[in-house]
Amino acid sequence: MQGASEGEITVRITRADGRARLPQYESSGAAGMDLSARLDGSLRLPPLGRALVPTGIKIEIPPGFEAQVRPRSGLAAKNGVTVLNSPGTIDSDYRGEIAVILVNLGAEDFVVSDGQRVAQLVFAPVARARLEAAEELSATDRGAGGFGSTG
Repeated sequence: MQGASEGEITVRITRADGRARLPQYESSGAAGMDLSARLDGSLRLPPLGRALVPTGIKIEIPPGFEAQVRPRSGLAAKNGVTVLNSPGTIDSDYRGEIAVILVNLGAEDFVVSDGQRVAQLVFAPVARARLEAAEELSATDRGAGGFGSTG
């Protein structure tokens, strides 16, 4: 990718809404860029309520990568608000506006305001699998044990 240094990728970005806040890293060691809500006013999430929150941005992810939409730890710890399909995957061929599915697992109403940081965006490489039909799979010590089988 031209213009990118080691450990970086170039992601093209545009505003679907001219007032949208562009994502940014909030510290030098941050793995995720904060995504902000782009709302006309505010949005109330009652306990156990969920909503699709627009961000007002569109991105072009290079082939071989994805963007993951993840919760912000502060919203989760302080308010019980998280990303419902966490992590949400944005494929490299998607060109629509990014939206975040927020859910309020807290006991109080939560109000989302325009410009509020609501999620994180993490870019990651993707490996595509080539499936190979087999009559049986190789044996392991664990075998078919799952859901707590290892203690």
